[in-house]
Amino acid sequence: MNLILIAVPFFFALILIELAYGKIKGTDYYRVNDGLTSLATGSINQLVNLSKSLIPFTVYVAIHQHYALFDLGDSALIWVIAFVAYDFCYYWNHRFGHEMNLLWAAHVIHHSSEEYNLTTALRQTGSSFLSFIFYLPLALLGFDPLIIIAVGALNLIYQFWVHTRHVGKLGWFELFFVTPSNHRGHHAQNTVYIDRNYGGVFIIWDRLFGSYQEELEHDKPIFGIRGAVKSWNPIVVNLQVYRQLFQDALHTKSWWHKLTLWFRRTGWRPPDVIDAYPIAKSDDLSNFKKYQTEVPNALKAHCIIQYVATVAIALALSLNFSSMSLLEHMVIVAFAIISSVSIGALMENQHYAGVLEWLRLTILVIAATLFPLPQALSIFLVVCVLVCTPLLWIGRSRALQLAV
Repeated sequence: MNLILIAVPFFFALILIELAYGKIKGTDYYRVNDGLTSLATGSINQLVNLSKSLIPFTVYVAIHQHYALFDLGDSALIWVIAFVAYDFCYYWNHRFGHEMNLLWAAHVIHHSSEEYNLTTALRQTGSSFLSFIFYLPLALLGFDPLIIIAVGALNLIYQFWVHTRHVGKLGWFELFFVTPSNHRGHHAQNTVYIDRNYGGVFIIWDRLFGSYQEELEHDKPIFGIRGAVKSWNPIVVNLQVYRQLFQDALHTKSWWHKLTLWFRRTGWRPPDVIDAYPIAKSDDLSNFKKYQTEVPNALKAHCIIQYVATVAIALALSLNFSSMSLLEHMVIVAFAIISSVSIGALMENQHYAGVLEWLRLTILVIAATLFPLPQALSIFLVVCVLVCTPLLWIGRSRALQLAV
């Protein structure tokens, strides 16, 4: 049973509820382009994670079978201990994800949004290839792999609700658990909040290991990262820091630095690269402005509908993953990536966006009519294309006028 897939409909329902509540209250916590980028990034990364999850699980199982120190069983008490132990390991995984260049390159995706709402929770990485190492001690101690998968899913599901600005401080609850308030600090780029509040469920680890910071009334969180990505393209968002690290490794003359910069403190760069290839980052947030592009309403509607269509395809893959061939899996992942890139290009008003999107819609119609997709899904995809055709035409025409 995949608890994450079961939770997905509830995630989207809560996003809609938060969006409606925000409209009623007059808050401005959602932007279509930012929200869709978060959701598109999450969808792609979920598909990628389906592909690469087998290796970490195999390693965990092998250690548990051959090297486990204890036979812990599956009693209710063991489940509770496993839940707490998993969050302890998550704390260190998360902390290193902020404090080492290579791990930050994967984790930065989650922090790249300059908004803070429930869609931000779904802006997850698909390039975190080393995170599983932090959980291997649980295998050595003897925690059953299936228990760890389950408590890991519960840990991730818990973290969804804390990505909101509509819930204030929660009194005594703040002392022990991760809450919207202390997690807002974690997502802030203000100096006082940087590298703080790493817990997934329990904030007690941060209090014990000196990484806790309360949300301050006089220093409101400004969300995002120093050196913003300034793009709605999920590929750019995913590869931003990797690209910088590769460039630094290429440009530095020191072979020692080429090899070690990946594992140094986040933000560290070779001295000869800093001067020759400076990166503009301002510590002054008093005039901070969010990255924004003007998108006509018709084009916003088109992008939303096409994202829904892409999610439908992604869910179909997730639900039928075990029965699909590798080629089918690769084709669907590739289409999800192309769709997200195309939607991002439309929201950025790129010159090639119209051609790419019309080509993608044509491919979508062909796939819906010729490939053995579930009938309901095929009909849904064709309807999405028919509805979106005039929206794309009108929206693209107005976008080009805005660009003049």
